[in-house]
Amino acid sequence: MSGDARRWALRGAHTEYAVTVPAHGRWLELVAWGPHGVADGPSPVAYDGPVPFLTAGDAAPVEYATDADRPFTGADLVVETATGHRRVGFGFTGAAHDPAAGTLAVTFDDPVTGLRAVLRYAVPAGADVVRRWVELTNTGAAPLRLVRAGSAGFCVPTPHGALLSHQWGQWAQEFQLDHVDLGHGAFTIGSSQGVPGHLHVPWLAVRDRAEPDGSVWSVAVAWTGSWEITAERDTGGLTRVRAGRRLPDGPLELPPGGDLTLPEVVGAYSPDGLDGLARVWHRYQRLLAGDRLTPRPVLYNSWEATYFAVDAKSQLELARIAADLGVETFVVDDGWFVGRDDDTAGLGDWTPDPAGFPDGFEAFVAEIRALGLRFGLWVEPECVNPRSRLYAEHPDWVYQVDGRPLTPIRNQYLLDLGRPDVAEFVHSTLDGLLRRYDIAYLKWDFNRPRTEPGRVGADGPRDLDGAHVTNLHRIYERLRRDHPHVLVESCAGGGARTDLAMAARADIFWPSDNTGPLDRLAIQYGFLHANAPHLLSSWVTDAPGLFDPRPRSLAFRFVLAMAGVLGVGADIRRWTPEQRAEAAGWIARYKDVREVITHGDVHLVGGPDQPRCAVQYTSPDRRRVVVLAWHTGRSDGPGLLPSRPVRLPLRGLDPDAGYRHGERRYSGSHLTAVGLPVTWTPDHDAELIVLDRE
Repeated sequence: MSGDARRWALRGAHTEYAVTVPAHGRWLELVAWGPHGVADGPSPVAYDGPVPFLTAGDAAPVEYATDADRPFTGADLVVETATGHRRVGFGFTGAAHDPAAGTLAVTFDDPVTGLRAVLRYAVPAGADVVRRWVELTNTGAAPLRLVRAGSAGFCVPTPHGALLSHQWGQWAQEFQLDHVDLGHGAFTIGSSQGVPGHLHVPWLAVRDRAEPDGSVWSVAVAWTGSWEITAERDTGGLTRVRAGRRLPDGPLELPPGGDLTLPEVVGAYSPDGLDGLARVWHRYQRLLAGDRLTPRPVLYNSWEATYFAVDAKSQLELARIAADLGVETFVVDDGWFVGRDDDTAGLGDWTPDPAGFPDGFEAFVAEIRALGLRFGLWVEPECVNPRSRLYAEHPDWVYQVDGRPLTPIRNQYLLDLGRPDVAEFVHSTLDGLLRRYDIAYLKWDFNRPRTEPGRVGADGPRDLDGAHVTNLHRIYERLRRDHPHVLVESCAGGGARTDLAMAARADIFWPSDNTGPLDRLAIQYGFLHANAPHLLSSWVTDAPGLFDPRPRSLAFRFVLAMAGVLGVGADIRRWTPEQRAEAAGWIARYKDVREVITHGDVHLVGGPDQPRCAVQYTSPDRRRVVVLAWHTGRSDGPGLLPSRPVRLPLRGLDPDAGYRHGERRYSGSHLTAVGLPVTWTPDHDAELIVLDRE
């Protein structure tokens, strides 16, 4: 750390993040961000030369900028007074730095409006990420309006052009990894749906175009509502990434004496390209999981077998077969509650249907448990059908604009979770189910975005998005506190609710409703770039692909689902004895390796659009390597025409050590330089390979 009293450095496991307050004191700016020691030398992002037609702040690597600091190239915070004036200007007033704890707080004040901003930083021990957020306080006598309320700006040196990586999608096609060559100008992704959404993932990676396999910087938003990330590259080779909330409900009100904490955003760095960056994110999410980071049970979900036709007889028939296969948790999906014959009615009335469970739901759950299975249940507690008792009794509980018709999506409306009475109803409903029934797994779904920007009887602007997310997080936290044995899966019509804030509160993510094999391979490939395997729920089903319908074997589907948390969702009543035997074998093999998949270092080999595609997991003690590999393309005539095996280059191995797979021995050097051989045939399109170090 420098001897300068206004310069500070935060150190992670392998990284360093250094900032300083310039002599003028108007802002905090980045010195350097990268490996240990990166700040020991001239800053790669500093600039104090001429700026024709701009201001100094427009070109400076400002950490958190008002519109007075960066009036032309993009501010993080824009504040408006009651008279409509803008241009809040800060001055440095103090800092608190705890190197041992990895924290920094830098305070700025605006003498005109009385707005105070505390820029907070935290680097978790053992991680290579920097957490950032801002605490705002109105110490003045007049109200303020936040027109833009971003959480941070991250500056990245890209002298040869910026190569951006992001994930786009839609329902059934989430987490599609793509890249943008940004020479100049801006690139923006985000959501105004009240959830992170299917269209974009709140994650962005930035590399210099000349070194795509070298240093990479990444930013992710820890916010389960509407969000935005913008990357803009200037003419001087600096790419600045702005990240934080998007404000679909309009400006945020900050009354005199009021305070507001903006959402956390997290920056990550790796010297090893996107593959290394994935491991940085994985380590951080494992820290977020804490003592809940344990291998997840193999589950069965009944949705694709029975859809809404749920009754005790059909579910028990499936459960008996699932137990014989080695499944450990049985999840009853949609259709178990009163009025739920289809998706037009029942949501909100969370009482088991007595017609489907004539002996009582408690007795049904007991029968599932008697098979040696944990019991799980699907819920969608934030939504309500117009045809429900709840809506008839509380029509004012849904988002709506006075005098305007409601917009149904999937035949349902969205409850205003920001209302205290609605939040209490949702919590008490779920808490009651967990206390009454022996439930060990909760699949929390969310099948529609917010469309109406209003609340019945509201007498002024409301931060509906912020209130909904705040209460959602509180409910998750209360349920985890009071029911620590219950695993909670976050689902939103597939992968529309995956962000770092949910990774800290949910145990598992459902990335997509699409379980077609080759479609799912692309989805999971993108997912693992930003999310750890313990968050990846994946089912083996019989569903065809929507975008790539080429058939694949049952083995392919099982090896694919093993990439995270293994589940089965097919109608196993229709499987032949041979298929069931094969399934039982794969489940047993998964149980043998899931400890490594949960805790191991991940290397992504190739990709779904390449001839070689695999994921390597290496145990923390480096003694065991698990490789999941899939055949993605055409067959090259093995055994009939000249051809050679596909080679999968592995990473992180000891070149001088030996690694054994059955009777075959490889050196670490061979596996790294030449690669692990796999041969695909029409009948062999996937493989699980376990290598044990000698």
